[in-house]
Amino acid sequence: MHLTRFTDHSLRVLYYLSLRPTQRVSIGEIGRAFGVSRNHLVKVVQKLAREGWVKTVRGRAGGVLLAVPPEEIKVGQVVAKTEPGFRLVECFEPRSNTCPITSACGLKGVLEGALDAFFRELDRHTLADLLVNRDALLALLNGDPTKE
Repeated sequence: MHLTRFTDHSLRVLYYLSLRPTQRVSIGEIGRAFGVSRNHLVKVVQKLAREGWVKTVRGRAGGVLLAVPPEEIKVGQVVAKTEPGFRLVECFEPRSNTCPITSACGLKGVLEGALDAFFRELDRHTLADLLVNRDALLALLNGDPTKE
């Protein structure tokens, strides 16, 4: 299994904002902190805003900030909403499935169980749970190499 860059960047944006829960930050600032293109992050922030996790404010004093507390954002929900799908194998997509053994194969059930377990584990954690090393995270994102 591999998460898309879009999901990875979505989690990074939320992580960054969770470290500054009341502060408006620019998309450029987030991009510089993670070495990610501003243009790509614009799309990510738009999606996060549509989902209600962030607020965007236009203008000179604008920026992005969390719309809900980090304690209310489950990691599994973010992954589920930002990934285009979890087609682990061909038979997960009935419309395009050409596998001749689908009706007798036991692999699909095992993979579905694994995927369910994956999301159950992610849903046990909120963004707030991920901030245990808050000072070190802030130092790294602010460019302090002594904290690496």
